Amino acid sequence: MIDTEIKSNLDNIFKRVGAAAERSGRTMEDIRVIAVTKTVEADRIKNVYEYGLLDMGENRVQELTEKYDKLPTDCKWHLIGHLQTNKVKYIIDKVEMIHSVDSMELAKEINSRAAKHGRKIDILLQVNVSGEDTKFGISPGDVDEYVGIISRMENISLRGLMTIAPFTQDPQVIRPVFRNLYNIYIDIKHKNIDNVNMDYLSMGMSNDFEIAIEEGANIVRIGTGIFGKRDYTKK
Repeated sequence: MIDTEIKSNLDNIFKRVGAAAERSGRTMEDIRVIAVTKTVEADRIKNVYEYGLLDMGENRVQELTEKYDKLPTDCKWHLIGHLQTNKVKYIIDKVEMIHSVDSMELAKEINSRAAKHGRKIDILLQVNVSGEDTKFGISPGDVDEYVGIISRMENISLRGLMTIAPFTQDPQVIRPVFRNLYNIYIDIKHKNIDNVNMDYLSMGMSNDFEIAIEEGANIVRIGTGIFGKRDYTKK
């Protein structure tokens, strides 16, 4: 039986996702919700799976590898946190998508490791739109250069962009960040570059996903909104 609190949280999230999608001229089916499972035990994550949500997002490589075999094989794992090049090898055969590609060195390592596994892996470019020193991601001005180089990598498929907005309750601060990335996303989409498919715009977390959807996001990453507040000091 699904944990009643998690079920209630999920019902609420999907209701809000649907309303935000409608405000942006879309439907709930157009939005992909990823359950962020950082510090969440496998048994609690299974509640999300039983609810019917198969997309799981992990920030840490070690947590992803530990949980991977404890959950059903049809779970779709997303690496959404900062990824060090020396840890790519541990998750390259396990993830559906890597959201946090933020350097050319990392892209090259992913391409190399994917080739060794005989697969072509989906990635998103992480863009630091807000320019905050505390956030990873390439600058908006470097996006075109990165797209051009990555498009020539045979074992990577660039599927879109990702960003993290400033953590604030002020929509006037958050909204322009999402809008700026959406504009970059649409600009690349219109260029019709080979091996580049701007299918996904991953923006928005528990505190700002509705604004993100209103500004064009079609992937949102929800952790606290599903599982409640967690102790992020856990290893």
